[in-house]
Amino acid sequence: MLPGLSETNTIGYQEQNTTVEPGFRWIKHPAAIAPVWLEKPERIAALAMLTVLGLLVYSVIQRQVRLYLRTHDQQLPGNKGMTTIPTAAVVLALFAQIALVQFWIEDQEVTQISGVKPYHLLVCDALGLDASWYEASSAQKSGRDIQTP
Repeated sequence: MLPGLSETNTIGYQEQNTTVEPGFRWIKHPAAIAPVWLEKPERIAALAMLTVLGLLVYSVIQRQVRLYLRTHDQQLPGNKGMTTIPTAAVVLALFAQIALVQFWIEDQEVTQISGVKPYHLLVCDALGLDASWYEASSAQKSGRDIQTP
């Protein structure tokens, strides 16, 4: 045991229900960060900060979605069927099937969205995101100055 750590502190640490350490396991995966050659300490520090910030966002997504599912008695598709405790990786993978296509026919912008399921809107609600552009299956707009969110 490390000096200064009592058995109570060690047990308390081990019983924490946290997503930080599994996130660091994910960061260590070879595919998570491609090799980058940085020489300046400022750039190394910036990369470390961005990596930790990304892990924070990843953890917040997982926490908020799980909390929302539990409090609203809902489930999402997971790796092995429906679940109330999806990982952030599963939540993000759910959005891979959505396709957004925008094109212009003369002065008309046509937007097509496909692959949106009710659980995508559920995730948006859980994260406090505006899901309105997921809800329109297609839209036509005139004028080239209009932008889709």
